[in-house]
Amino acid sequence: MVLNAALSSLALAEGSTHAHTGAWVAAVLRARIAEGQLLPGAKLSEQVISVELGVSRNTLREAFGVLDQELIITRIPNRGVFVASPGADGVREIYAVRRMIEPAAVLWGPKQDVAALAAIIVDARAALDAGDIAKMADANQCFHQELVASTGSIHLQELMGKVLAQMRLVFHSMVDAPDFHSHYVQLNAGLVELLQAGDREQAAESLRGYLDRAEAELLEHLEDEEIS
Repeated sequence: MVLNAALSSLALAEGSTHAHTGAWVAAVLRARIAEGQLLPGAKLSEQVISVELGVSRNTLREAFGVLDQELIITRIPNRGVFVASPGADGVREIYAVRRMIEPAAVLWGPKQDVAALAAIIVDARAALDAGDIAKMADANQCFHQELVASTGSIHLQELMGKVLAQMRLVFHSMVDAPDFHSHYVQLNAGLVELLQAGDREQAAESLRGYLDRAEAELLEHLEDEEIS
């Protein structure tokens, strides 16, 4: 299972009823950012995107307004629109949201699919063995999307899609730290083992600690980058 399948479905679902609207365009661009197709700092050309998606520039600007509010893009006067590069405050906000949503999904999600989570771990371990950091990141994103999907809530899944798009931008800063992704493969596998044993409470507690650790590691890395 790949991130594309997990997130593009949301864009397609939205597009089925709102095709060629600002909301639909925002969903498509958000999914591309979450998939790593658009990287931090990339300039988003109005002309190219409007032609590619078959929408007017006014519709595209409406989508940019949505993504700007979500802190996924940045508008710079007289320069254009760029994919954002979240800093420390952005990381703190992302993890504040994740700590509220994900452990609750693990603990109470009525549609929990442990087999699907286990299948993602298989993909993640294959990427780990191959030393493929991008695929490890994809699997990690997909794993957490699947956790939230267990709630059965479309609104929470849409919110998680926005969070994952921001996470992809943060993860890009960790490309020079491959161990960041590799040890989370093992942590995710540990969560699956707890869920397979039916121990949701311990899995939720482990996930809370996991998220605290990830936030601290990302903040430390960002701080080191600023110093250097």
